[in-house]
Amino acid sequence: MITASPARVLVLVALCVCIAGGSRQVTAAGAGYASPQTPGPALEIAGTTLRASLHCTGNLGDGRVPVLLVPATTVTPRENFSWNYMSAFDAEGRPYCTVTLPNHAMSDMQVSAEYVVHAIRAMHTTSRSRVQIVAHSQGGVVARWALRFWPDLRALVDDYVAFAPPNHGTLVADGLCVPDCAPAVWQQTYHSRFVTAVNSYEETFPEVSYTVIYTHSDEIVQPNLDAHGSSALSGPVGQVTNVAVQDICPEDSSEHLAVGTYDAVAYAIAMDALTHPGPADPRRVAPSVCTGGLMPGVNPTTFAADYGDAAATLAQVMATSPHVPAEPPLKCYVTGTCG
Repeated sequence: MITASPARVLVLVALCVCIAGGSRQVTAAGAGYASPQTPGPALEIAGTTLRASLHCTGNLGDGRVPVLLVPATTVTPRENFSWNYMSAFDAEGRPYCTVTLPNHAMSDMQVSAEYVVHAIRAMHTTSRSRVQIVAHSQGGVVARWALRFWPDLRALVDDYVAFAPPNHGTLVADGLCVPDCAPAVWQQTYHSRFVTAVNSYEETFPEVSYTVIYTHSDEIVQPNLDAHGSSALSGPVGQVTNVAVQDICPEDSSEHLAVGTYDAVAYAIAMDALTHPGPADPRRVAPSVCTGGLMPGVNPTTFAADYGDAAATLAQVMATSPHVPAEPPLKCYVTGTCG
């Protein structure tokens, strides 16, 4: 299995954080938050801006379920997906769209969620089909925020597939926000108000099949050493699958960036979810994925440059994005206090 050491070095140098152990944050009971059935608010972002953020490839009306790709913190769909999942989907003729989150996904994640809300609705309107979400890191949490606070979306989404999402925050962000950090980093701290709100009442909803793919080698989302880590979601068997790449291939050493970009094991799990009813079933993943190599869509001759570009963008954006002194306040629709 190829090891993603360049990104690990870049990230650790940029972040300079020492990680302590921890346990998964308990889901909030719901007190103080809007009911999951409360209708979502009107979108505040201008329609022209939202439309410009969505780019689609292929015929969304050809009868196949389209995929929405949602990128991670610090990157756009180009760095995150153009050299892997987009190429793979192009090769098989699978229709898909990408959504570009504002300011390299470093702004208030409540704002970024509006882009995802618009993307899901627009794709459903065009395709007359439910949408499958494939997201990396923060993208997975932003997509869950959209599903939590805009309940109309749940009937429009078939599958939620997320690579290494900080669903319960990350201790790395806690270290980064001393004394300040970018808005989206504040919201990914381990006990942030954002994290508590997105997990209030229910972490998952029965209309959607959830597949969470993570790695024990994650240096960004911590803790993630077992099924009680940050990425894992609670929900019934048959609706929710939480699986580490090491559960299938114990020697897989892929880290945070690798698991959402080129790891062949993560790809196999994701495609199992996208091509079967319900979430992924790891028992259907062939052992041959453990022999190493790159996922379909990744060009071996340009892999080093593509991967290096994504890792360098991550480090540069993390180092140069404007900081704020505190987590952005929750919007009134989150607490049900809008006038």
